Order: sequence, then C-alpha cells, then structure tokens
Amino acid sequence: MKLGWQRPSGLWSRAMIATLCTQFLSSLADNALLFAALALVRKDQFPAWSGPLLQSFFVGTYILLAPFVGALADAWPKGRVMVGANLGKFVGSLGMCFNLNPFLCYALVGVGAAAHSPAKYGILGEITRHDQLIKANGLIEAATVAGILLGAIAGGALTDLSLVGTLSGIALSYAAAAALALAVPRGMPAAGTVEFSLSGTLEAFGLRTRDLMQRPAARLALTGTGFFWGAGAALRFLVIAWVPVALHIHNNRVPAFLTAMVAAGIVVGAALAARFVRLEVVHRALFAGILIGVGVCLLPLVKTLTTAYLLMAFVGACSGFFLIPLDALLQKQAADDSAVGAVIAIQNLFENLSMLVMVSGYTAVYYLRVPVNDIATGFGVILALAMGSLILIRPAGETAPKIFRAGEEG
Repeated sequence: MKLGWQRPSGLWSRAMIATLCTQFLSSLADNALLFAALALVRKDQFPAWSGPLLQSFFVGTYILLAPFVGALADAWPKGRVMVGANLGKFVGSLGMCFNLNPFLCYALVGVGAAAHSPAKYGILGEITRHDQLIKANGLIEAATVAGILLGAIAGGALTDLSLVGTLSGIALSYAAAAALALAVPRGMPAAGTVEFSLSGTLEAFGLRTRDLMQRPAARLALTGTGFFWGAGAALRFLVIAWVPVALHIHNNRVPAFLTAMVAAGIVVGAALAARFVRLEVVHRALFAGILIGVGVCLLPLVKTLTTAYLLMAFVGACSGFFLIPLDALLQKQAADDSAVGAVIAIQNLFENLSMLVMVSGYTAVYYLRVPVNDIATGFGVILALAMGSLILIRPAGETAPKIFRAGEEG
C-alpha cells in the first residue's frame, strides 16, 4: 500500500466531499450541454432526426474506449483521471462555443465522460468501507441527480436566452470540476503501469467481461443497469418530442423541467433504497423497474402539465429505487478485485450499448413518423417486459420481494 495513504472511515471525508462536488459540477454541465447541443443543432438547421444521432456520437466513445478507460483508472490515481476527464469535457464544450462541428465536439465530451465514470465509481471502494457502499452510491447518485436537476433546468431555460452564454457557462463548470478533482487524494493505484498493448488490453477486457457474466449477481447488475440507462436515454428524447404534441408547448424549458422532475424523483427513490434495501436482499428493487415501464405507458394519457410533472416524478422515484442497489451490487462483486475501474468500464459498455440500441431504435421510428404516443406505449411495454425478465435471471435462492416495513431487516 502506498506510504501515507489510509482509507477514510467515514462518508464525509475530504476525499468523499471533493468527489461529490466534482461529480455534481460535471453532471450539471453534462445535462445542460445536451439541451444546448440540441439547440445548436437546430440553429445550424440539421434535420430533426439528427438530435438523437448527437447522443449516438456521445455513447459511441464509451463503447470504443471501454476496454481502455478502466485500465487507465486502475493504473493511475483515480482523482487525477477525474481531472483529465473534465479537462477533456472542457475542450469539447469550448469547441461548441466557437461553433465547431457539434457532433465531433460532443464526441470529445463523451471521451471525457467515458474516462470519468470508472474513476468516480471506482474510487468509492477506496475512500469508504465496503459496508458503506450503498450509502456512498446513494450520495454519488444524489450529487449526479442534483446536477441533472439543475443542469436540465439551466440548460433548458438559458438556451432560450443566450446559446453562446449557456455554452460558455458549461465550459466554466467543467473547468471548475477539474479544479475540484485536484482535492481528491491520490490514493493507491491498483497497478503500476497502463497496458498499452491493443491485443493484450482487449483480451484482458474480454476475459474479465466473461468472468463477470458467469457470476449471477454481476450478470443481474450489468443487465439491469444496462436496461435502465438505455431506457433513460431514449425516454429523454421521447419527452422532448412528446411535449409539443401532447401539451402544445414549444420551448426548451418544459422538456428540461420534466427531465428535472425525473431527477428529483430519483433522489427520493435513492433515499428509499438506502433505507430499505441491503445487498443481501438487493433483488427487492427489481419490481420498481417494471413500474418504470408502466409509468412510460401512461404518458399518452397525460393531458396537463401538472400531471406530466407528477408522472415524471413517479418514474424517477422508481428509477432511483431500482438503480442504486444494482450499482452497489456490481461494486460488491469487484470489492476483492484490484481492477475495480475495469469492472465499472464493463458496466459502462453494457449501458452505452443499450443506449445506442434504444436511441437508434427511437430515431428509426421517429424518422418513419410513427405517432409519438404510439412510440411511448410501445416503449413502455417493452421496458416493463425487459425489467420483468430480470426477476427470472436473479441468483438462485432469492425469494420474491416482501412488502417493505419500516425498520425491516433483510
């Protein structure tokens, strides 16, 4: 172990606070940037279906870099990886300020995001005890959704006022996140060097992926979080298209506010998960995934903005309750593994493949002019069935979730 490095014993250590602040600012900028980038694409008169394509450039970098960013996070101090990742995001957003190609700039932001993810999650096992992982994940997700909440509101509202001003503010947020990441202690890298051999890195990544998929708990976590993030990416574009059709509102603010309501609901769901779900009974969270699909199916029935806000908050609460335990379950699988960053990178690969498939599917049906309410119904049914299938692949010996009672022990 590195001389002088000691694992902090509490959830509110300097390392944890610095990580939370970095994640909040980075998440805020990420979510504001999506709405600003979509506004930039419209301003430059790209076709309407190119909005979801923008997301594909972002997630494509995750998929291509997945074998390498995990090795990077394991070989270098994760705090320093977070610094470099946010500087990459800063350069990409600055390119949009100067009206460079938005697709390529957004891909560069994706490179930074791909590197940032295994570092921010992997460091949790270094700065907290293993029995604090669910709570630590809850805190990092709370910082994330707080960033989503404020970033979506700011991105939607400010782009209606000044697109260049919004992009400039986003770039400054990334720069501030990089500066805050400098306060994260260097910690102990799991390996001394990065393996730059293409064939060696890909082979190691493939073997580790196969190993994880052979573990029932890890397979459940990878599949579940993959479904979730793929659905979330498609749902965001679905809501953007649904608002003007169902509510007859044509601005950037309302879709952003609805996204923010999902984020607010995730905070509530994450808190409930931390209270009622322990790793030993993590499968209690699976039924919440089915309710996410049910909530999306109800979208065509919504006729008022107030009802839309309530429905999005419900979807968010189910999302938080579903996601947080599965994230912690996967990290628990890697608790005795020196390559935590690689495990998180594998998770990112599954999530972003799912996002690419679902966003591409959404783009295709949107291009074919399928009515948006029909898309919502079909998407909700598919999502509910996919989430329900997770119950069938849970590890043997798990029972169906019990009705929760305050103070119930698993």
